[in-house]
Amino acid sequence: MEYRILGRTGLRVSAVALGCEGFIHKTPEEVCADFDFAIGHGVNFIDIYSPNPELRTNIGAALEGRRGDFVIQGHLCTTWENGQYLRTRDPEKTLASFDLQLQQLRTDCLDIGMIHYVDAEADFHRVFGGEIIRIAQRLREEGRIRHIGISSHNPAVARMAVETGLVDVLMFSVNPCYDLQPAGDDVEALWAEESYAGALRNIDPDRERLYELCERTGVGIDAMKVYGGGDLLNAENSPFGKAMTPVQCIEYALTRPGVASVMVGCRTQDEIRAALDWCGASPAERDYASAMAGMERFTWEGHCMYCGHCAPCSAGIDIATVHKFHNLAVAQGEIPETVREHYAALTHHASECIGCGACETRCPFGVEIVASMRRAAERFGY
Repeated sequence: MEYRILGRTGLRVSAVALGCEGFIHKTPEEVCADFDFAIGHGVNFIDIYSPNPELRTNIGAALEGRRGDFVIQGHLCTTWENGQYLRTRDPEKTLASFDLQLQQLRTDCLDIGMIHYVDAEADFHRVFGGEIIRIAQRLREEGRIRHIGISSHNPAVARMAVETGLVDVLMFSVNPCYDLQPAGDDVEALWAEESYAGALRNIDPDRERLYELCERTGVGIDAMKVYGGGDLLNAENSPFGKAMTPVQCIEYALTRPGVASVMVGCRTQDEIRAALDWCGASPAERDYASAMAGMERFTWEGHCMYCGHCAPCSAGIDIATVHKFHNLAVAQGEIPETVREHYAALTHHASECIGCGACETRCPFGVEIVASMRRAAERFGY
């Protein structure tokens, strides 16, 4: 298993993590067996959005005796009423559900207290201008949550949340289909057929700016919906008309700036194993570009997707990483100190490009890499 630091939280999390939906309606024994399997393969991170009391209780039992080795991301503003989960902004219901969550999970704190599902701008102002954010801050001061997070599907609203400086973690939907779509507060539009009826070109600028902002400011992203609700794994359902593998979907999400971990919803151990296959996958198996390049209606032409097809560089430059650092600096308008340090730590730098162009012949997206290396060398000074 690969472990990454979740932004400025300092938490060391497994790159492949667990969503909770696959454990709903399972017996305590089944949940425990699934956790044994996942933990045995290095998983140490879970998101628990659902307030389903049976689910929380079963997960609490499965983590008994090993809570200290596991990072729990629980949600604020979800409540269980009349046998179903509801999102709430009611302070009393939020606190009551939170207290019950700790009890059911058999813990005295959450590593991340995730403010649940903020997609609309009006809801953002209600949350961050009202009692909910104050509740989250108070719980953090009391040590009952360690870090504050927010979950969203809307890059514009997620950016507003990150810019407050109040959140350390963003849970966000990341996959190549959603990345084509403009910002909006209708989550259903992300996988509606009509959203992909016309030609789409390159990653939406709002989404790209969001990922880069999180990378620069140390807000860790844990990605959800990496399979697009399963549609990307099926050629008939995928807007691309091609099936991607779980490994390709996970690799795509984990190569976006700021992303530390992916939350995969798995109903069976076979599905957990399919996600864990990413850990030992070869570069060819992780290659998502093969499923994205050469499409008639969807194109990323001229845009670095960090896929690594340009390698190996004749001069030993890690071209994808240089592109990533350069894009971060361009987006900021200056070179952030952390980006400067990370660039300096590279074994080879953009100025070492010999202009042979071998990388360009391998790039599936037609990026003018030699010119990009020159621009990076000019910006960084070497």
